[in-house]
Amino acid sequence: MRTMKMWSLVIRIKKNDNVNGKRIHNVILDVLKKGKISGATVWTGVAGYGKRGKSNFQIEGMSFNMPLLIEVIDELEKLEPILPEIKKIIGDNGFITLHEVGVL
Repeated sequence: MRTMKMWSLVIRIKKNDNVNGKRIHNVILDVLKKGKISGATVWTGVAGYGKRGKSNFQIEGMSFNMPLLIEVIDELEKLEPILPEIKKIIGDNGFITLHEVGVL
């Protein structure tokens, strides 16, 4: 079985982060769609911590401001042009990783 070389872009943010009154994950999804990225998944984490502190708040079993991951797998040539815009959107409020993956 052959694998196809692709790239995984993972963006880590918090659920309540926003840009100009719009949730940051929706802004990022708009950039990905505009860049003709084939697809993206937004994952919600239960808890986490980082340089901005703890990433959850629980009231009677409900969590708020949980960590979010946006995951994309596509060709590097399609991802590279959108990286500066995504970095500008999240600034120091998130973390971006990019690594090579094999797709079956």
